[in-house]
Amino acid sequence: MELLKLMKRRRSIRKYQDRQISREDMEKIIEAGTYAPNAGGGQRSIIVGVRNAELAEKIGRLNVARFDRSRLSGSYVSADQPSIIDDPTIKSGFYGAPAICIVFAMKNFLYSIPDAFCCAENMVLMATELGISSCIVARGEETFDNEIGAALLREWNIPENYIARCFVLLGYCEGEYPKGKPRKAQRSKIIE
Repeated sequence: MELLKLMKRRRSIRKYQDRQISREDMEKIIEAGTYAPNAGGGQRSIIVGVRNAELAEKIGRLNVARFDRSRLSGSYVSADQPSIIDDPTIKSGFYGAPAICIVFAMKNFLYSIPDAFCCAENMVLMATELGISSCIVARGEETFDNEIGAALLREWNIPENYIARCFVLLGYCEGEYPKGKPRKAQRSKIIE
């Protein structure tokens, strides 16, 4: 698929079928993340893929446990694909996605957040190319800042100087694939 067409097709999906993605597809998605732009070419990000729906749900509940609504700049995301911003009764920040990728980056590195989100963007584009639905979710830092989360990090051998920056949810869209939202006017300029 042509790149711009692929970018226009991609949506943030928050309703998933109970159907797992293949390991081969997850490997391709992770590989795309490893080719993302990164500060100084340092390749510091670590990506952990989880193809266990029960574990993904457990981590998704940790993700939403300390969600602070007071820090929101808006209160509406989507009627078709509601988020925890739209519906405070949603108990998992991963919306039932059967697979997730967690992007870890160095805690005190100036560019760790941009590096992580560049990885995530490459991953959602690859997922779209493969016909897999996705969504980038933040709040990585607080997700593992508890006893259960710390135990998972130890089990996965994540270095102590690394922190979760974001998640890429993966699965297949439940229901109709959403239409794109029109682009807001005056978001770009060219100065000559």
